[in-house]
Amino acid sequence: MTSVPKAHPSRKVRHVLGLSGGKDSAALAIYMRDRVPEMEYFFCDTGAELPETYEYLTRLEAALGKPIVRLNAERDFDHWLQVYQGTLPSPQIRWCTKNLKIKPLEAWIGDDEAISYVAIRADENRLGYISTKPNITAVFPFRDDGIDKDGVMRILDEAGIGLPAYYEWRTRSGCYFCFFQRKHEWVGLADRHPDLFEKAVQYEEKVNYEATAMQGRKYTWSQGESLRELLARREEIEAKHRAAMERAARRIKPNRPLLEVLSDALDEDDDTPPCAVCHL
Repeated sequence: MTSVPKAHPSRKVRHVLGLSGGKDSAALAIYMRDRVPEMEYFFCDTGAELPETYEYLTRLEAALGKPIVRLNAERDFDHWLQVYQGTLPSPQIRWCTKNLKIKPLEAWIGDDEAISYVAIRADENRLGYISTKPNITAVFPFRDDGIDKDGVMRILDEAGIGLPAYYEWRTRSGCYFCFFQRKHEWVGLADRHPDLFEKAVQYEEKVNYEATAMQGRKYTWSQGESLRELLARREEIEAKHRAAMERAARRIKPNRPLLEVLSDALDEDDDTPPCAVCHL
């Protein structure tokens, strides 16, 4: 059982837990709810989240019995896009994570001593976001207590929370235009939120129009093609996805959750590691 770090008698230590809108951080919030009653829950809101994410956070607040603090960056995505001279964020240049997630979090904590509870499961081989500030100490309750994906699903089921609705077509939380989306997930966004897909297209076309005028480099959200080119390949992408789902279903034991099959199938398309802050 995770032991809660003790504060120095003369110092107050804040206990904070970041929510991404995904299953693991939601399960950790439920898991720690009664263990650390003074826990502060927060969500770094970029203003570009999926509607399903906001709905899930509202459900989670009811289960936790306290509000989830929304942390907003002082400057929005459009401001930073201009600062980076029209360079869209990418796996190689993750300026969105730095400016819209990490900076608001560290400003909120300030110089306070804080223990940050990170939702890395026991069956995962990754670290997630670990602050380099000396006043923030990270702990990993799921890893310490041996809680894996099955344990996470059990916590959510028993709490009556379930999964966010976007898990029907997307396995990662994050902005609607997140560059970590797989090809089939972009198609899913176009089907379920055509207005948001069109906004992502407009960002892409705007920066590429300006790049053409200045003979600069062109950028796309999805590596190797524009979103309009991607959507034009819908039938090919969907056929490949169906085949991957069938292969994943054969590999995985019967009666496994759709999410597990979907995740395995999508990983055949793209095994790029997700954002360490957004995907928890």
